[in-house]
Amino acid sequence: MKLSKTQLEQFERDGYLFFPSLFTPEETKSLNDAVPALYARREAYNVREKGSDAVRTNFAAHMYSEPFAKLARHPRMIEPVESLFGEKLYMHQFKINGKMAFEGDVWQWHQDYGTWKNDDLMPTERAMNIAIFLDDVNEFNGPLMFIPGSHKKGVIDAKHDLTTTSYPLWTVDNALISQLVDRAGGAQGGIVSPKGPAGSMILFHSCLVHASGSNLSPFNRVSVYLSLCAVSNHIRRHKRPEYIAHRDFTAIECLPDDCLLRDYPVDLPWRNGVPASASITSTELIDAAVAA
Repeated sequence: MKLSKTQLEQFERDGYLFFPSLFTPEETKSLNDAVPALYARREAYNVREKGSDAVRTNFAAHMYSEPFAKLARHPRMIEPVESLFGEKLYMHQFKINGKMAFEGDVWQWHQDYGTWKNDDLMPTERAMNIAIFLDDVNEFNGPLMFIPGSHKKGVIDAKHDLTTTSYPLWTVDNALISQLVDRAGGAQGGIVSPKGPAGSMILFHSCLVHASGSNLSPFNRVSVYLSLCAVSNHIRRHKRPEYIAHRDFTAIECLPDDCLLRDYPVDLPWRNGVPASASITSTELIDAAVAA
């Protein structure tokens, strides 16, 4: 999927693009049907909400789930980012965020690159997020909120919030959020929130400031996020487990466009369990394990 000149200009201006209903109901169902079994696993890669058994984030499903392994190689997700960077990509992070009915907690205001820079030593912001709605997203079930144009601020100083939720995040302070929202239009467009049916897709810059509120509605809001990084921009530190920040910098090769509905072979290296090496966070130990 190629981006038009108008779309490229919009992305440059706003820092995101929204594609309603990009995936068909049949394609989305093939993914949605696999989520309950993934969320049921008692594994470290399922991060649960603070004080709840509801899954907040499932990591690295593309390493052990066939439907998501195919999604990780889908041209509708990979090709637009390749065209923006002019370079092949690798999978920095793959997650299925579960903003579950009545239990989905907030995601504080942040830039994704802030975490990748501080925790993973990713050299520059040549990485991007692609999100797919697996459920309909409305104003009630905790939709993503963006501050348009905030990516132009570049990398923002952030604080490491270890207490608000079950997942630590490098967050932006409220005073700066107010300034950015005012600059983007205040109450008249300073915050936007793309909403639409399951199968819709958002592409957004790694420096775009975003957040989401809690889900107090009876409607789940599950979304898949691919964090795609230019191969030359791979991370330099392995502070986090491999299921959170991947260490394989091999370029992604796309499958055909109909891959979610047809049988195509995909590698599932963690099909039989996550290797012990994926939890090692010392570079020296990782190097020794690879050498052995």
